[in-house]
Amino acid sequence: MSADPKVLLTDLLQTALKSVAPELAATPILLERPKQASHGDFATNLALQLAKPLKRNPRELAGLLLAELPPSKLVAKAEVAGAGFINFTLASDAKTAVVREVLAKGADFGRGAGKGIKVQVEFVSANPTGPLHVGHGRGAAYGASLSDVLAFAGYEVSREYYVNDAGRQMDILALSTWLRYLAFFGIEIPFPPNAYQGDYVVDMGREMRDAHQDRFAKVTAMQILAGTPGLPPSDRKDDEAKQQREEHLDALIANAKKLLGEDYPWVHGFALNEQLGDGREDLQEFGVRFDKWFSEQSLFDTGLVERAVIQLEKAGHIYLQDGAKWFRSTAFGDEKDRVVQRENGLFTYFASDIAYHLNKYERGFDRMIDIWGADHHGYIPRVKGAIAALGLDPARLDVALVQFAVLYRDGQKTSMSTRSGEFVTLRELRREVGNDACRFFYVLRKSDQHLDFDLDLAKSQSNENPVYYVQYAHARVCSVLDQWGGEAAELAGADLGLLQNERELALCARLASFAELVQDAAAGYAPHQIAFYLKDLAADFHSWYNAERMLVEDEALKLARLALAAAVRQVLVTGLKMLGVSAPESM
Repeated sequence: MSADPKVLLTDLLQTALKSVAPELAATPILLERPKQASHGDFATNLALQLAKPLKRNPRELAGLLLAELPPSKLVAKAEVAGAGFINFTLASDAKTAVVREVLAKGADFGRGAGKGIKVQVEFVSANPTGPLHVGHGRGAAYGASLSDVLAFAGYEVSREYYVNDAGRQMDILALSTWLRYLAFFGIEIPFPPNAYQGDYVVDMGREMRDAHQDRFAKVTAMQILAGTPGLPPSDRKDDEAKQQREEHLDALIANAKKLLGEDYPWVHGFALNEQLGDGREDLQEFGVRFDKWFSEQSLFDTGLVERAVIQLEKAGHIYLQDGAKWFRSTAFGDEKDRVVQRENGLFTYFASDIAYHLNKYERGFDRMIDIWGADHHGYIPRVKGAIAALGLDPARLDVALVQFAVLYRDGQKTSMSTRSGEFVTLRELRREVGNDACRFFYVLRKSDQHLDFDLDLAKSQSNENPVYYVQYAHARVCSVLDQWGGEAAELAGADLGLLQNERELALCARLASFAELVQDAAAGYAPHQIAFYLKDLAADFHSWYNAERMLVEDEALKLARLALAAAVRQVLVTGLKMLGVSAPESM
């Protein structure tokens, strides 16, 4: 008997439907689990669906369907309810059968069959211009958990990090590092307020000095500042002052490239590799892995950016204005048209993003999921518009938005600006509360919902701490099974008919819903559903554990209860693994 009896109930209803309304035999049969236990284990609105085309009273139709329902040991009770729903209460044997299935399938219980669908999940993709901060951590945890849920549900998943190793931000990091390096040799200029300010930049400058001494310091402050526009006073925050600071920064970058000459790519590459390596290590320690690290620079090196723009141009979606090439983004729902190639011939970030997505389609993914910060919401129409303009199906691309987590320490909101250097790193957060709390707390809300990260709660060993509560349920099962000391094979033959009380049957029902839940979480890109499920499963178990003894004198009853506990343990392990959280055997 299947652990999830929805298929069997559907077959029974299909038989009844063919008898009552053969002309409507193709009507989809929907079965849902009622929120109230008094309404049974499953309910269907089939009679309500039939009422309009048959022009019959839905309650009357529900009665006719029940009369034609084949007898089954699966069903203890079936009755008409409300406006015409049919509620089913399963026989206890049907409910407890899930225990044997969990024990037999082990880690594969709930796993979906292979779907042959290739899904690419691209996430984090933070500019390698500084350490990952707690905001990036939420995107990392969400992307990793979503990928694992999709894989468990039966999809072929490829996890990808898009490395922004080209463009102005990396030039700013290279300049910032070089200026900090020069300061060790007494060559100092006013450090640009819009350069990267963090201590990690000073550390990189020191590493350059230790490795290469004064190799890159054969310059003067006057040469560095030559031709740069002056900086406005620091207290000026208007748009004109901001523009002046950016022009000053660009002039410094141009001078750095000129003065360093052939050495500039080394300085640029050093800063990139230091920060990218730090990010890789941080994510690996966080339990977040990638199948591919894709270089933005490779899009330029292979000519794909130019090819993508030419393809858009040939299709009539590009026009010239003021020497620049513009994509007619408004034709695809964007608020304004977008530049893809500037008057100086340089391509924009948007052009490389178009090329990157073209590359994804050319790699043959059936579905692509981009995970972006919520502040990129406005970017969706222009990217999807470009995909459509290339003659590709934009419906194959989904964008999941992630709100940055806000960390509160001692009631104070912490700033997280990479450019200013005022941020709390993901590494610092992990060291303070642990990987498990980080991973679980990050997926406790829908990704597009605001998340306040409560440090005190994450570190507490109490029932209010959800990750502790779930892990404690697992540890409790392990403790009981250790006390028993028997062999797992003994549990496979337990008499599950002895599991009769309300809490035991509720646990069985919770276990039986796991496979369906995994599919729902995968379809909705919603790993938070797994976290919610684990909390509910842990609550059901703790309630049962506190009300009943497992190691009772009655050998048959003891084995039945231990079998149920072992099944709970397995599903807890499986669910926690999808979320990147450990399952400790003692706490």
